[in-house]
Amino acid sequence: MSQTFDPSSSLVHFEPGMEHLEENEGGTVAGLEDTLRGIRETTFEHSGHAIRSVHAKSHGLLFGTLTVVDKLPPSLAHGLFAKVGSYKTIMRLSTLPGDILNDSVSTPRGLAFKVIGVQGDRLPGSEGDETQDFVMVNAPAFSAPTAQKFLGSLKTLAGTTDKYEGLKEVVSRFARGTEAVLEAFGGKSAIVVTMGGQAATHILGETFYSQTPFLYGPYVCKFALAPTSPGLKALTKKPIDVNGKPDALRESVIEHFGQEGGEWDLQVQLNTDLQAMPIEDASVPWPEDKSPYVTVARISAPVQNAWSAESKAAGDDGLSFGPWHGLAAHRPLGGVNRARNGTYANSAKFRGRHNGCPMHEPRGSEQIPD
Repeated sequence: MSQTFDPSSSLVHFEPGMEHLEENEGGTVAGLEDTLRGIRETTFEHSGHAIRSVHAKSHGLLFGTLTVVDKLPPSLAHGLFAKVGSYKTIMRLSTLPGDILNDSVSTPRGLAFKVIGVQGDRLPGSEGDETQDFVMVNAPAFSAPTAQKFLGSLKTLAGTTDKYEGLKEVVSRFARGTEAVLEAFGGKSAIVVTMGGQAATHILGETFYSQTPFLYGPYVCKFALAPTSPGLKALTKKPIDVNGKPDALRESVIEHFGQEGGEWDLQVQLNTDLQAMPIEDASVPWPEDKSPYVTVARISAPVQNAWSAESKAAGDDGLSFGPWHGLAAHRPLGGVNRARNGTYANSAKFRGRHNGCPMHEPRGSEQIPD
């Protein structure tokens, strides 16, 4: 990722006409909600405990501080980043499936974090709160171009919820080998990775991406979070043994943060070309030669207990993370994000209702007990 930025670049100013509803988008969203609800109900029926429809398994809950970079150019000083300041953050590491699997089924990784004490005009549904959420995955683009295409693949995955774990482990080993061959020749398959082909490497070495576009004040952007401290950078692509270790990722996170902290750069990629950097096709990585990622804030997390039964209960049951929870200056854009609006909220309501633990939105410097 480049750290240079030319403020004279031709930045795209957002206009409402840049977003276009997909054909039968309402039906697609209803189908997504039905499918996600089916995943939640299946896992709840089997375990008696309500979990997320996606990214159900957590591998660490970290507390840290986000600091906005001083003297950002005017083009980058918007929303959360309009002025210098420091904010408490809560970070949740996870993996993609909606059922709790052994880590030998190696799937895409996620990192969601909540910035606490944020002031400004809010997105609908988050009025009165003081948090800004970021939801990221370790790939620069979404696995499907549209919500409709995503619904098709989600239905296939939903049919395997809480089933065939032994088969999933076999498929994952095969998929990891297939993906390794593809990447050796410069290729990559989002489908293969989603089906278990994620490389069995340390989760703390990953760079995470918003994948979908957002407003950045008057502009259009994508976000990324990249490890920058030497200890975290040393973990990039570092293999870990997941075979016979159901919680290998969690154990690796606990080990690292039990000995040293970590730092990340929060970066933004501003849209400069709607043809090469589309809003409505989430599967297209935006080329960095047209617009590099630029650091706008840094997150620092000290040595800490990265996972405990208490923090897991509070983080998994009492917190929700969603792209529509935050400032109007960072409104989500595009069809995939529009589909996420109600589905994320309904997932949180389901967990709160069935677990008897309403979602808790931190305020000020408040933190979850650890």
